[in-house]
Amino acid sequence: MANVLAVAETRGGELRKVALEVVTAARALADSAGGEVHVLVFGPPGMAAKVEPLAQHGADTVIVCEHAAYDKADAESMAATIAARAGSGYAVILLSASAQGKDLAPRVAAKINAPLLSDALTVALSGAAVVVTHPTYTAKLVATLKATGTPVVVSVRPNAVTPVVRAKALRAETIAPATDPAASRVKVTALVVGTGAKLDLGDAPVVISGGRGLKAAENFKLVEDLADAFGNAAVGATRAVTDDGWRPHSDQIGQTGRLVSPDLYVAVGISGAIQHLAGMRTSKTIVAINKDAEAPIFKVADYGIVGDALEIVPVLTAAVREARKSH
Repeated sequence: MANVLAVAETRGGELRKVALEVVTAARALADSAGGEVHVLVFGPPGMAAKVEPLAQHGADTVIVCEHAAYDKADAESMAATIAARAGSGYAVILLSASAQGKDLAPRVAAKINAPLLSDALTVALSGAAVVVTHPTYTAKLVATLKATGTPVVVSVRPNAVTPVVRAKALRAETIAPATDPAASRVKVTALVVGTGAKLDLGDAPVVISGGRGLKAAENFKLVEDLADAFGNAAVGATRAVTDDGWRPHSDQIGQTGRLVSPDLYVAVGISGAIQHLAGMRTSKTIVAINKDAEAPIFKVADYGIVGDALEIVPVLTAAVREARKSH
């Protein structure tokens, strides 16, 4: 029997979507080995009253660790608590490869002297080994990686797993932090949330991104209108656009920006530089709009529209709005 310990991410005392993705992945792993899913969740006082969705997505046991410091992230204290819990005989420690997960996972792996497989698209058990697929060479290739030993720490790319309801009766316990967050050497004094964005780029099922093909900053309004038409979309941008000040750097998608894997990615006026492809190539469906039929973006796109983005996007926006009216 191989039990899995999943770490459910929170922000401001609320569960994030990536928490449900990690629990879903953990459930599949545990089912393949006849094990249980134990989910460790950190949050401020009152967090225990908000963990029911974790049981609804397959957690056998939810372990709640509350402290005022966990209203923000405190990776040092959280990693110590995860490492202490990991000594209970888990085969896999599963986290999200979100910004918080990228901070936590290496700390946990180092503390328990375990291998780390990061940014996995898929994760499975093969005998005594943990096997993941991982985008590499700026996402040009998908490598299969295997690690043996117990436990193995794995971080899963946000949006790579679709949350699935596998309801379990809520069984919860509370624990104290393994170390006092007040003694942490790193103090998180504030979390700065981007302004204007309706959805976080990492959480949005649809991402509409714009590039230099929009010709001017004010034309980004067309991208925003298309995102509004979908109702569940976030707006991204290329590095060239953010460097020119058309959009904030927090919107940048690419090798030096955000990594996204939405259900639908629409590239508007984006040529498809390799650095940008590295940030969105694992999207489930890619639609490209560009007037240059030879643009590299079309090599990774599932659907392509050749033409002027300034003419096409308003038509597409109207079509999306009309389609939503009929549903």
